[in-house]
Amino acid sequence: MADVISIDPRTGETAEVVAQETTGAEVERLVAAALAAAPALDAMGRAGRAGLLRALADALEARRDDVVAVADRESGLGPTRLNGELTRTAYQLRLFADVLEEGSYLEATIDHAGPTPMGPRPDLRRMLVPIGPVAVFGASNFPLAFSVPGGDTASALAAGSPVVVKAHGSHPATSQLVFDLMAEAARGAGAPDGTLGLVHGVQAGADLVAHPAIRAVGFTGSVNGGKALLAIIEQRPDPIPFFGELSSLNPVVVTPRAAAERGAQIGGELVGSFTLGAGQFCTKPGLAFVPAGPEGDAVVDAMAEAVRGAAPQTLLNEGIAGSFGRISSGLADLPDVRTVAQGSAPTGPGFQATPLLLTTSAAQLPHEVTEECFGPVAVVARYDDEKALFSALDRMPSSLTATVLRGEGETDLPLAVSQELRTRAGRLVYDAYPTGVAVSWAQHHGGPWPSTNSQHTSVGTTAIRRFLRPVTWQGAPRRSCPRS
Repeated sequence: MADVISIDPRTGETAEVVAQETTGAEVERLVAAALAAAPALDAMGRAGRAGLLRALADALEARRDDVVAVADRESGLGPTRLNGELTRTAYQLRLFADVLEEGSYLEATIDHAGPTPMGPRPDLRRMLVPIGPVAVFGASNFPLAFSVPGGDTASALAAGSPVVVKAHGSHPATSQLVFDLMAEAARGAGAPDGTLGLVHGVQAGADLVAHPAIRAVGFTGSVNGGKALLAIIEQRPDPIPFFGELSSLNPVVVTPRAAAERGAQIGGELVGSFTLGAGQFCTKPGLAFVPAGPEGDAVVDAMAEAVRGAAPQTLLNEGIAGSFGRISSGLADLPDVRTVAQGSAPTGPGFQATPLLLTTSAAQLPHEVTEECFGPVAVVARYDDEKALFSALDRMPSSLTATVLRGEGETDLPLAVSQELRTRAGRLVYDAYPTGVAVSWAQHHGGPWPSTNSQHTSVGTTAIRRFLRPVTWQGAPRRSCPRS
């Protein structure tokens, strides 16, 4: 068995050996335990599972300093960001407890027996029930909020579905620490053994997805990683739902009036957005459409000034650093792309990246700039008129978000842009920036491909719907119908 090692991205050095890669036999044991736990987890009822989720949140916050310290050492994201992420993680656990107590997520519906134009109708009672054990894959860029204690785990447990998490190789020590805290808290809250499980290693992840008792998979990561898991699912005798968030360009449109009114402000804010977290957000704006002419120049000049003042940024792992270097260099070398500004070059070890700003023409938009580059780089496409803008927007891939920055009281052009991009995005953002996803009842974090299921969200309360399935009871005796 291979060692599972924890690497400090600031130095590139191994910090510790966390565990051994999980064997196939251990995956089998964990999934069997999850399957056995499913009836008892469901039987805890809404109130019991709400108590479980709140206990998990309390356990994480009780060890906040330890969790943040380990996560910072493994991710390089910094204590401020990670404290905020832990707060979000605890909040979304507690929010799903509120969802359970509110109860409408069950979609409980009754049609009483009676006559209809089609003839007599039997008594029909429909409700959502847990789907069964769920596999969750931790994301590299959110060691807490999209990892072992993250939204996929919270929503699945709320649904009554046990969870086995595949720890991400970028933060195995954080994953192991929070898993141990959560497992102890789950036992204290009365959850059955097998409610939570954890595996390490690529092969263990593949074995997990292939296991016949796993009934759904939640994944946030790369397109290649998602396609590899989809290939495994397709080979199963019974393919299962795969809820993947795989990639996103997140285009931004700056209208001429917005550029004229606050061009310098927009430029600084755009750089703040695309360099936030070293550009390692799935909602990072990777392509901005800015008008040609002096007003648009003010946006680009402000962006260039901010980028030139930016320090090198630490990326999460060696693979991301290598991909960023390769893809960003390839973009800069395209004949129709110009490098406008670069930040400071790395001077030390570790997985460092130089922030980069590129420009091109919307009328001659290279295909390569419409693909995601994970890291602190953005491309500005200058457009001469609305015809050129809409021609370029027609070539946009699907994304999690699309943003419109408007002038004061402007409606016509923003509306037309929204209508063009609505078919390509799950969230339309106005006069703000897509980085920073509120966890709420009305949130939607998903979109058309490369989101693998456009009907569901991975953030917000309706994320629970992924891990439930409908059942109808017809003419059932009272004791045959479940209690919610």
